[in-house]
Amino acid sequence: MTGLEIGIAAIILLIVLIYLGMPIGVAMLLVSLGGVALIRGEGVAFRMAGSVARDSLKDYLFAVVPLFVLMGLLVTVSGVGKDTFDVFQSALRRVRAGLGVATVFANAVFASITGISIASASVFSRVAVPEMVRHGYSRKFATGVVAGSSVLGMLIPPSLLMIVYAVLAEESVGRMFLAGIGPSLLLAALFSLVIIGLATFRPGFVYDRTEQHDAAALTIPQMAGKGLPILALMGLVLGGLYGGFLNPTEAGAIGALGALIIATLRRSLGGGTLWRLLVETGQITVSVLFLVMAASFFSRMLAMSGLPAALGDALLSGPIGPWGFLVLYLMVVVALGCIIDSISIMLILLPIAVPVAQAAGFDMIWFGVMTVIAVEIGLLTPPFGLSVFTIKSALNDPTLALGDIFRGTFPFVLAMIACLAILTLFPGIATWLARL
Repeated sequence: MTGLEIGIAAIILLIVLIYLGMPIGVAMLLVSLGGVALIRGEGVAFRMAGSVARDSLKDYLFAVVPLFVLMGLLVTVSGVGKDTFDVFQSALRRVRAGLGVATVFANAVFASITGISIASASVFSRVAVPEMVRHGYSRKFATGVVAGSSVLGMLIPPSLLMIVYAVLAEESVGRMFLAGIGPSLLLAALFSLVIIGLATFRPGFVYDRTEQHDAAALTIPQMAGKGLPILALMGLVLGGLYGGFLNPTEAGAIGALGALIIATLRRSLGGGTLWRLLVETGQITVSVLFLVMAASFFSRMLAMSGLPAALGDALLSGPIGPWGFLVLYLMVVVALGCIIDSISIMLILLPIAVPVAQAAGFDMIWFGVMTVIAVEIGLLTPPFGLSVFTIKSALNDPTLALGDIFRGTFPFVLAMIACLAILTLFPGIATWLARL
């Protein structure tokens, strides 16, 4: 077999193994080991496996993963998500479908600290959905808003997907974080316009009752008391990061300490909760870093096979050209999002797509933002729809059908596709801050 044939066979085998249920990291390691053994021999394959394990994880930057994960978990258990929702609910109570808009912005603020979409979906399904239903909104719309706005967690910095992309594409994590600000604000604005538009032109989709009553108003001192913890944490993390005082790892450490103080002051860590969060942090961190190591090995195997270079030559010199490649790539990402999770998509595709995108002359920061948004669409699309399943599980309501939640998310999927189109026409939205 030639190197190209081995590379193609490796990708097909990897997809088959994942479809059969093998963990993505294990499948990548086995396929990569076999691929290198066929290309260069068994001795080279085992030596390369050892060097990849050493080289791919030795960077000081990887300390950011457990720190941001721990910060997100601490914020989740401390009740900050509910307080954030209460503040926006009060502030936007006079806006048409104001509770839906409040959910979007509260989720955006909460996501700026957690960095994990599933955490946002889990928290706001318990906080926002019952409140919206109580005020006359349909469950289909309420769950759709929560699922749709939860994807902001992977776009607004700090973001776990941004970190994974930065590592695989060898880009700056700090620049990727900065690049997420403009697109996340654009996406939040598009979500809000969708909600207001639906409430205006399709009220039957939004409301279960003809009459809705306003949410309770908070006094200014009450709003300040509920909003101060999250604002203080955002100031510590994002202010230090964007102000240039802290690198991403230091910002993660400061954020984890701040979240620990908030959770302690709120007495949220009793009954072994802190130990459980530390164990969960370790489990998430190990799984992410294991996947990064496996992806690094897979990337080296593909480079050795010559497949990315050959694919780049075939696509970019052919009739579809660079922009045709981009459209095809985004379509594949969205299609894979229907069957496998976000990180797995990036680990499979980026070793192939990044060299082609570089050869096409794309800005790799912008390409990363486009990738993250396309990957996040997969959290809302059947049959996988991880955010949808998270909401279904968190609500534990047997009368709530998965199909209703998926139908509720459809307008937000369209908004995300529109966001991709806007970023394609105006890439500066993603790159101007990162290039300062």
